[in-house]
Amino acid sequence: MNIDFSKSDGLVPAIIQHTLTGQVLMLGFMNKEALEKTTSEGKVTFFSRSKNRLWTKGETSGNYLIVDEILTDCDGDTLLIKLIRKAPPVTRARRRVSKKNRQKVFYTSWNTPLNNVLRRMRKIPIPTRSSKKA
Repeated sequence: MNIDFSKSDGLVPAIIQHTLTGQVLMLGFMNKEALEKTTSEGKVTFFSRSKNRLWTKGETSGNYLIVDEILTDCDGDTLLIKLIRKAPPVTRARRRVSKKNRQKVFYTSWNTPLNNVLRRMRKIPIPTRSSKKA
């Protein structure tokens, strides 16, 4: 894998996607060391810009992101990491306090012209074969 770490101060964006559902779960940044640790251990590790250190997702909670596949874009400056989420059992107490129990991580939709058209189209009934006149 030839990754170009030179474009953004040694960091590349890493899009995290669930292998089975295709759902985008998060976006993080990796430096060379984070990518090496991710590939060697099989758990997603990012470079935390706020903490200025490596950070393995799940290191405190146990909600590790287990790597299934790592893909690069055509320029070699963005990663798509497909994963299988490994989480400890959810207890009642943790379910109450966890904001991450939503099915969607990205849930706020921007009001764009295309979104408006798609919303209107969803309200239009689609004729079925039985409803057509002979």
